[in-house]
Amino acid sequence: MSQTYKGFMTALSVAALALTALIGTSTLKAEDVVVHVSQNEAVKAAKEKVQPEYPAMAKQLHLEGTVQVEAHIGSSGNVDEVKPLAGNAVLMNAAVQALKRWKFTPFTADGKPTKAVADMSFSFKL
Repeated sequence: MSQTYKGFMTALSVAALALTALIGTSTLKAEDVVVHVSQNEAVKAAKEKVQPEYPAMAKQLHLEGTVQVEAHIGSSGNVDEVKPLAGNAVLMNAAVQALKRWKFTPFTADGKPTKAVADMSFSFKL
């Protein structure tokens, strides 16, 4: 057996032991679970939907378009965070502010309320 092969096997054994120890000690808690839901699922679960207000500046500049955001929904159904993904920055702020005010029926995993993430899009047309 070559020295390179022995070294590789030793490193592989150490990595396997470390991985086994890590897996054995980690426990996934219900509050750590995050489900990814489609926009359709999110809209169906929405109890309160606030429509974005068309920004005055966007109206003056005749800006139209679609913006995409990522909504992080807490286990209580409230929106914890909204991250911009794509679209015009002037229109984006209106979508982010509106989505922060949405309320959802909590999503569940294994019958327990859990956090969720949904990609949402909003269209702005004059």
